[in-house]
Amino acid sequence: MLEQERVLALSPAARAAGVGRGMRRGGVLMLLPEARLYERDPAREAEALNAVALAMLQYTPQVALAEEATLLMDIGASLRLFGGIRALCARVRSSLRALGFSASLSCAPTARAAWLLARHGGYRIAHAGGQGGEGGGGDAGAPRGHRVHGRSLRMTTLERRLDRLPVALLPPARLYASWFEGLGCERLGDLRRLPRPGLQRRCGRELLDMLDAAYGMCPELFEWVAPPEHFRARLELFDRIEHADLLLAGARHLLLQLVGWLCARQFAVERITLLMEHERGRVAMPPTPIEIALAEPTWRDEHLVRLLRERLAKQELPAPVIGLALEALQVRAMAPLTDSLFPEPGGTEEDRMRMLELLVARLGPDNVLQALPQADYRPEVANEWVPVQQKVRPSERAARLPPDVDSLPRPSWLLAKPIALLIQNHRPFYGSALKVASTPERIEAGWWTDTQTRDYFIAEGRDHTLYWIYRERIVGIGLDAEPRWYLHGLFG
Repeated sequence: MLEQERVLALSPAARAAGVGRGMRRGGVLMLLPEARLYERDPAREAEALNAVALAMLQYTPQVALAEEATLLMDIGASLRLFGGIRALCARVRSSLRALGFSASLSCAPTARAAWLLARHGGYRIAHAGGQGGEGGGGDAGAPRGHRVHGRSLRMTTLERRLDRLPVALLPPARLYASWFEGLGCERLGDLRRLPRPGLQRRCGRELLDMLDAAYGMCPELFEWVAPPEHFRARLELFDRIEHADLLLAGARHLLLQLVGWLCARQFAVERITLLMEHERGRVAMPPTPIEIALAEPTWRDEHLVRLLRERLAKQELPAPVIGLALEALQVRAMAPLTDSLFPEPGGTEEDRMRMLELLVARLGPDNVLQALPQADYRPEVANEWVPVQQKVRPSERAARLPPDVDSLPRPSWLLAKPIALLIQNHRPFYGSALKVASTPERIEAGWWTDTQTRDYFIAEGRDHTLYWIYRERIVGIGLDAEPRWYLHGLFG
């Protein structure tokens, strides 16, 4: 990156070629003629920092934007929920990697101390009394590779560590760097030993306030990030993408922001839309949407990522994609966790709904159906198959059933079309002679379309298999005619 034609950030290859921070453009091109130089874009940097802050709301509702591309997070109430300081830092790092950023993390009892440790490199996690820190700092522009240690650090130890940090870490002190160098004041410990009245007259009150906040000598007040009323996030891609399955990384970038927004607003999403934006100008065309409707509301990104992966794998792009946008079209209040003592066997209802949604995304909505009973006694029309995404309330399902259907015997396997049975010795025959084992149940319905009159029986074969058979009512045939028997189902 360049600012006023001076290098501010560089890659490992540039560093190996001898390029250093603060060099001008001409010096860089002399050492590395093939170097690629990028101008800073403050608007996009602010947009990226806001995106990270929105994603971090899934870990704590108290996130504040600080100077020099830094976020401050109050994680004191989140440690137990996420399994401790190490587990929480690992999850934050994982989210940052998914967003496409690296960061230097540090924790301390005060937010300004965490900020200073993060700006210095974030080699340690500091927390008081072994209970976890109340302030967390993250520098979104720091290099990778710093290890995080969960050692218990009391306030006195934190003071000793802060005393070893360079004075130049404090932004108000940088204006007076040459004066501090002349005094031999290089560390914060040296700065604290200087007379405060004279230091305030020379450098201003802001320097002392920042120093006192780091050492816990004055309260800290922040303006926490407020999530918007409605969620819509956009991501501009770095290149034209011609294959839909390559858009998953960008979609996950937006989903992490959605999860942070949902957690901060205490919402669960029921329907989202991913808009794939195409070329602009004379060949502009409307964005291609991918809409996902969820059977059960969710506020986690793992399930949404799986659904988008399946949909993108089958999506054909009419034109290259240059940007993505994600909208939460339908949300509801986040439902509390189940209060049952013992878990349900085979998984929860939410697990089953997630499996069905994954099947719908993979096979299509017309290939995953559910049974919907009808208020009719005729077995052929007593049920219809509808898409599983069509929500049917239990009360509505029960209202469609005849009132006495629960007391009627029904087979577990109903044939798609009844099979005509042979008659031997005046008895129906199916592999062996069938013996009627129940009283008849007459079903006579359908007068408004095609009247059917049948007498259903439970019959038993020689191998003790139970069948559901019926005898058609004889109409317009002589009394000496044999009745016609049909097999319609089998009992389990």
